[in-house]
Amino acid sequence: MLVLVGASQAELARDLHLDLAESGLLASLLALGLGAGVLAAGPLVDRLPRRPLFVAATLLVASGLATVDRSMGFARAGAHLVGVGVGLGVYETLLNAAVGELYGARAARPLLFVHAAATLGAMLGAPLAGWLTAYSDWTTAFRALGLAHLPLAAAALRTAFPPPLHATERTHAGLLPPGALARLAPFAAIAFAYVGVETALTVLALPYASAALGLPHARGLAAISAFWAGLLAGRLVVLPLRGAIDARHLAAAGGAGALVLAAGVASGTRAVELVFAATGLCLGLVFPVMVALTGESAGTARATAIGLVVSAGALGGFLLPWLHGALGDVAGPGLAVGSLAAWCAVASGAARRIRGRREGR
Repeated sequence: MLVLVGASQAELARDLHLDLAESGLLASLLALGLGAGVLAAGPLVDRLPRRPLFVAATLLVASGLATVDRSMGFARAGAHLVGVGVGLGVYETLLNAAVGELYGARAARPLLFVHAAATLGAMLGAPLAGWLTAYSDWTTAFRALGLAHLPLAAAALRTAFPPPLHATERTHAGLLPPGALARLAPFAAIAFAYVGVETALTVLALPYASAALGLPHARGLAAISAFWAGLLAGRLVVLPLRGAIDARHLAAAGGAGALVLAAGVASGTRAVELVFAATGLCLGLVFPVMVALTGESAGTARATAIGLVVSAGALGGFLLPWLHGALGDVAGPGLAVGSLAAWCAVASGAARRIRGRREGR
């Protein structure tokens, strides 16, 4: 789902008569729904049985995707994506919190592994969506992904999720300790910047490759897959490292991503797949490590804290594709993509703030 709107951008723009800003807004509406889902899910996951929540979320995604059609207008398409985003947000928060509860302070590597599965799906999703769209139209890819959630819901009925807290502990579950919001602010900044860049790069890859570089449609799809392949590699390559994976790695990843993306766009190279893959490689560890560190700081409000921080990421995923799409309409997709490097630098600066606070500086 993370790449479906971007991979279908040309066909959606044709059928719904969209410019770049409106294409970005569709992805933004998906992120808006995701933000609402993660924000609402936090206290629920901290307090309620997880299996019914997961099943309900997957069925919501299935219904939103399986009922699209080519004749619907922009407003209805946006409504479908908001609903799908809510379902995604609920089950993302649930999975992040469940892994954190199972592994505690050692959750960074398991979360990297789990999120690697998301990047694998995104990497394979772009060419699969392109193939299905070429075979039929963009609704086929949407409906296929919706139907794929039905066996996922069925499998969840036999999955052992960590139980909610016992009644004696539940009184304080989901309640953040004093001063927690201030401590969570740098994590929220990282989430805002990272998800915004991830979403915007996925949505703008096709117009950047075609309009800015003069490359065929297939090269834009390949750039999306290359970006997510880079994210996958970036998440897997740190798993064998000894020692803790912490804010130092977040700061380095954000800084490297900013340099690679800015240099790649400024150079004007037509090797768009290489630029996107290298950017993904740099940024791969950012989101799962940020989630792990957020959960560590939250006590019994793990899911609530993760929900708040990830909702900031959804806000970035809502605003940045829209804003940079509008920038692309005015100044061209090259500037729209290259200026995303500034948000990578924002993530790096926020990570340095977290590191300084933990070291007492």
